[in-house]
Amino acid sequence: MTKVRALVVDDSATMRMLIAKTLGADPQIEVVGFAKDPIEARAEIKRLDPDVITLDVEMPRMQGTEFLAHLMRLRPMPVVMVSTLTGPGTATAIEALSIGAYDCFAKPSGTSTRAFDGLAAMVKEAAGAKRSIVALAARQNESRQAAARPAAETAASGGPAAIVIAASTGGIEAISTVLSQWPKDCPPTFVVQHLPAGFTKGFAARLDAISPAEVAEARDGERAARGRVYIAPAGASHLLVGGLHPACMLRSADPVSGHRPAADVLFSSAASAYGAELLGIVLTGMGADGAKGLLAIRKAGGATIGQDEATSLVYGMPKAAFQLGAVERQLPLARIAQAAFNLERAEASPCP
Repeated sequence: MTKVRALVVDDSATMRMLIAKTLGADPQIEVVGFAKDPIEARAEIKRLDPDVITLDVEMPRMQGTEFLAHLMRLRPMPVVMVSTLTGPGTATAIEALSIGAYDCFAKPSGTSTRAFDGLAAMVKEAAGAKRSIVALAARQNESRQAAARPAAETAASGGPAAIVIAASTGGIEAISTVLSQWPKDCPPTFVVQHLPAGFTKGFAARLDAISPAEVAEARDGERAARGRVYIAPAGASHLLVGGLHPACMLRSADPVSGHRPAADVLFSSAASAYGAELLGIVLTGMGADGAKGLLAIRKAGGATIGQDEATSLVYGMPKAAFQLGAVERQLPLARIAQAAFNLERAEASPCP
């Protein structure tokens, strides 16, 4: 069996040793090199061509997130951030994920290798996604250029009364791209992004900074309003939309298809609340969450869009929805926002 070849980048010799010891204890991982800063890392990547790198944030000569941005643009590869600054919900973790890091691991304060439990599994998962990460990075660079056009000042008349969006793996980048083009007076927009508990508040804050619309975590009982984007809080509740005057409803319940919040729950409730006036969008992600809910939207007469395979980091959720017959239009990421508001009319893949 071919081992995952890992490069450890950290300015602390102690941390380099602990991370290497943790990864080396896994028979499927080989630590092939070390670097104490991004400048050394650049040379080691060229020399060793590792499958995955673990990357600290605070380092001399260049910050880890700055190096990550250069890496994703010039030589994309799987990166796992390992830092005290990349804990759940931190702005640095959200920034790293949006740049292209595969995942983030909160560096423990202790010096026991047990404190690094889970890191080896994360590194192996990242290596498994290497081909997708490398192939997608080039397309995302093109998408960023195409998406750099100014956002619409106002939503087109006759558009949807509300919009629901679902994403998982790769979704932070995808949702950021879409909502950066969202009109200031957009219809109420409800979003499920699969994230660990504690991450969605920081994610919402980052989106609010880049979107013309107002973005925040959804609150129970909050009325749906134009110009607002509601992010489903990760953790103990599902987000639903309902009522005579549609409002956010956070309900404690068991996970659905392994997820809480689940896109299927949000989509199905929104289909009942808005019917034919609803638009549903499924973006990149692993699994099938959102497929059944998107079909419910289409059956209610609403419009549906799925991200295409070429621009999806993981063509799982969009594929499941497409194969179910739930996707009315299948589009590349850079065209989804325009299509949502009828700002461009593009040919779409036919439904099966």
